[in-house]
Amino acid sequence: MPGQATAASPLFLREAELRRGLELLYFGNSNLTRSIDQGLHDQGLGRAHHRALYFIARQPDLTVSQLLALLAITKQSLGRVLNELIERGLVEMRPGERDRRQRLLRLSAAGQGLEGELFDALRERLSAAYASAGQAAVGGFWAVLEGLIPEEERKLMARLGD
Repeated sequence: MPGQATAASPLFLREAELRRGLELLYFGNSNLTRSIDQGLHDQGLGRAHHRALYFIARQPDLTVSQLLALLAITKQSLGRVLNELIERGLVEMRPGERDRRQRLLRLSAAGQGLEGELFDALRERLSAAYASAGQAAVGGFWAVLEGLIPEEERKLMARLGD
């Protein structure tokens, strides 16, 4: 039933339960990201642009190579996304202070505004789901998601927001 949590079966490692988990991840993520698609469309942007904006917002002065590692996409794909965000005045790039070869990324005021609007739409959906599930369920959900992330990628994630 929608809106009601179903207790996991004691046989939670069986194929049926694993498939249910995959389906919940797929449909939950699809619906969450669709909540911002219109806002992105109105700006002529896509989900790749949003992911870049999100991570740059989380860690101002993120290097291009760090963003590349977080997004796990090709340099060419990231280049297209960043060039468009820079041309639109949403992202600023400057050389590093110690290593001038580094390219540091930061959101402009317009980029902060757009990322904030998109995050507000996501926050509304996620907050409602968290409130419905309760604190213990949210902690369990986070533990499962962390278990899906390889150890080396957890280190990348841990630096966000520092």
